[in-house]
Amino acid sequence: MDMGRERLTRGLLLRLGVLLTAVCVCVHVYLETSWRGAPTPTGRPTQSSQNRGQQSRTKLEAEERDRSIERRISHVQTLKKDSQARKRDEDREEPSPPCCAPLRPHRKSPRWHIELEPWAGESHTLEEEAKRFLNYITTPQVSCASLTGEEAAEEGTKAAWAACLDPKYSLTHRIEGKHCRVYSFGLGVDDRSLERSLARAGCEVHCFDPSLKQPHLQQAEMWLHRLSVDWRDPNPAIVAQRQYANTKKLATILNDFGHRQVDVLKADMESAEWKILENLVLEGVLDSVGQMLLELHLHWAGFEVGGDDPSVVRYWFSLLKELEHANFRLFHVNSDPAKPHLFLHKNVLNASSAYTLSWVNTEWKP
Repeated sequence: MDMGRERLTRGLLLRLGVLLTAVCVCVHVYLETSWRGAPTPTGRPTQSSQNRGQQSRTKLEAEERDRSIERRISHVQTLKKDSQARKRDEDREEPSPPCCAPLRPHRKSPRWHIELEPWAGESHTLEEEAKRFLNYITTPQVSCASLTGEEAAEEGTKAAWAACLDPKYSLTHRIEGKHCRVYSFGLGVDDRSLERSLARAGCEVHCFDPSLKQPHLQQAEMWLHRLSVDWRDPNPAIVAQRQYANTKKLATILNDFGHRQVDVLKADMESAEWKILENLVLEGVLDSVGQMLLELHLHWAGFEVGGDDPSVVRYWFSLLKELEHANFRLFHVNSDPAKPHLFLHKNVLNASSAYTLSWVNTEWKP
């Protein structure tokens, strides 16, 4: 009897265990199915959503790189087209009006020769070239409200050398900021009234004269140097023989003195001015000059300037047009009535043999 009851109890317990196990399995399956079908809670992305986000970002980055490459290719093509258009414009050599011609792109690299302007007339005569040249150098292109030489003019002596102190140009602001620098080149020049005036105004003035006995000398208001400007540097063998060379190119002088800019460049080089000006144009040194005051000598062609008379005047005119292409504008003209009226050893249009001209770089912003 007891054995039968025991078997019955074990059977019931076994069935009850199987039933509970089945219930647990069903509940687990139900919960698992419900969890998989439920939306993912915010802030806890699943692995699959992370992969999809990463793929999306990778696709966007690839598209952005493609667009950037297309923009760079388009920019290079545009620059190439603009460069070709500028070259075509430069190749078309057309006569320019006497003032304010369209500016040519300024070359930063050194050049081998200047670009000659077209002939003044079909017959290529001296009279045609001289008339165009003289009209050009005697017609100011811009006005200047204030000149440094006005003090001398008020005393009855017309100032040959004059710098522009008009506030619309940079010199006045450079003087006020104590950054003004002046270079004055001459051969035994006695008149340094302009240099003294600018020195009193606060400019750092350097006067260059190869006839000085000492290499460097400081006076009360100025520095004097036994040196002059030329269109070429001296032979290295000559430099090795003596400590101080008498002549150097302006670019070399600037480098030796550690100067980057010159606010006023004054030069009276006794017929060497044409080759010196050519060197400044070819080597791109004009960018370093704010105002240029130059005495031109017209009684002969000048040092190392060759050709017949019409070609010489055409070369002179082309050099001055290079100044205009570099943003220089003529603002002051003076001719000495005491000088002989000789133009290439001839009396042409009653022209003087010497003119003092002053230009200002209208785009110079040091």
